[in-house]
Amino acid sequence: MAAVLRRSHGGQRRTLAGTLNVRLLLVEDDRQLVAGLVPALSHVGFAVDTADNGRDGEFLGSTIAYDVVVLDLGLPSRSGLEVLHNWRAAGNEVPVLILTARDAWHERVDGFKAGADDYLGKPFHVEELIERITDLGRRGEGNAGPDIEAAGLRLDEARQEVERPDGEVFSLTGTEFRLLRYFMLHPDKILSKTRLTEHVYDQDFDRDSNLIEVYVRRLRDKLGRDRILTRRGQGYVFPSQPE
Repeated sequence: MAAVLRRSHGGQRRTLAGTLNVRLLLVEDDRQLVAGLVPALSHVGFAVDTADNGRDGEFLGSTIAYDVVVLDLGLPSRSGLEVLHNWRAAGNEVPVLILTARDAWHERVDGFKAGADDYLGKPFHVEELIERITDLGRRGEGNAGPDIEAAGLRLDEARQEVERPDGEVFSLTGTEFRLLRYFMLHPDKILSKTRLTEHVYDQDFDRDSNLIEVYVRRLRDKLGRDRILTRRGQGYVFPSQPE
């Protein structure tokens, strides 16, 4: 199958500034398309896992807490429509964007009936796909604005900066930003190192690494030790009301 990715360079700067980091599953059997999409999606901060058939895609989507799934309908082993049906029947409400042939209107209707949140017809521009994934990710987190506020902190997504209540602003590295963003979106919840790793890095990252501890320490140095608490044997907590 020929690749169906179109690139448009005119809107790239706006697209990059408007994205947010999400844990993304791409279920697509067109290897050439996947080879073009994964670097583009990773470049704007998405942690991307892939599956090239419906059976593996359904398994990943059922066992890992993804923020968004991009699902092709014409898959080997198990159709994308069947995968979506099974997820929804099991109570899995992950936001799903389906990919369809542009003239296959019946597939779009069937997809929405099965519980899809959005669709994109092939061929498409990668920037449009990024914008749609970003929108679904924000809807899934209940946050449609460019900034995130929690526990007196304000996280500027466009500049990757965090402002403390005293007005002091700190620039963040990409990993610091993604980690703090996830903490701020899940206040007062115990987050294991494995869960944090899954949402900050892609599936090939060494999940036994102590890098999460390193970046937690860096965030504490900038924000204060009371901002991220350690729960021994369990993980970390970002308190909504720090002491």
